[in-house]
Amino acid sequence: MVKRSGAGALTERVHFQKRDEQDDGYGNPVAGDWTTQFTEPARLQPKLGSEPVLAARLAGVQPFLLVVRSSVRTRAVTPAWRAVNARSGAEYNIRTVANADERNGWLEMLVQEGVAN
Repeated sequence: MVKRSGAGALTERVHFQKRDEQDDGYGNPVAGDWTTQFTEPARLQPKLGSEPVLAARLAGVQPFLLVVRSSVRTRAVTPAWRAVNARSGAEYNIRTVANADERNGWLEMLVQEGVAN
């Protein structure tokens, strides 16, 4: 199979979300709801999955490599955020964000589907 590269490979739309900080009424910040910060075209490339044991049960975890264009918005994404596939609604926890080409052209994010946020 031939791998496409460039803008033509960005076949998905992904919402990048982060949690709102709210006040608990006593002046302490608490995590609120997820809010979409922006939506970007992306490529989701599946990697080999695994089945870690969580709470004495097998849990199917599917890692993906999420590739987006590097921009001011996408460089602000951290592992505290999450990605949501705009088409399917699948939620992905962001594990790492890397500038793999070291030219600020593309960002590669290791994300996982099937784990708690």
